[in-house]
Amino acid sequence: MILDAFLQFTAAAGDTPTAIATNASTNILDLHMTGIPVLANLQGARDMGIGDKPALKMVAWVTTTFTSGGAGTLQAILQGATDNGAGAPNAFVSWWSSPAYALATLAAGAKLYEMDMPRPPAGVAIPRFLQMAWTIATAVMTGGAIKSWIVLDREDPMYQGTNNVIRGGYPAGITIAN
Repeated sequence: MILDAFLQFTAAAGDTPTAIATNASTNILDLHMTGIPVLANLQGARDMGIGDKPALKMVAWVTTTFTSGGAGTLQAILQGATDNGAGAPNAFVSWWSSPAYALATLAAGAKLYEMDMPRPPAGVAIPRFLQMAWTIATAVMTGGAIKSWIVLDREDPMYQGTNNVIRGGYPAGITIAN
């Protein structure tokens, strides 16, 4: 997997959302670049959505195990925003949300968001800006960190547990005949 700092939603050390709220990722991706035409509505002309193979992919994983004084949950959300006319984002609109992950599943190495880069939902304008948001609910988090990127390819091994952390091939005892 090749990680590109220009397509990283989180800080280099990872985002550390703790408050019961929707916490925006550290980095906002601007899809308009010098030399790329600007659409009539001031939006970037790069379509990051599904296209020819290989499609761009989204990844988000826990890099430091989350802790909480209660039963905190975390939900990952991809959001897009149009240009406000001054080169800054309008209000962000949610495109896709993960399930609310229970604290027990937020262990270091857990994959929270692995999917092809989606297109904007019906009725949502083509964005110029993208960000991830982390919704903390039920209880405040006292620690934990997440990293997230858009990548060309990602590591997608089978899981050997329900917590998305234990990765590997087939479980022990499986024999595959050639």
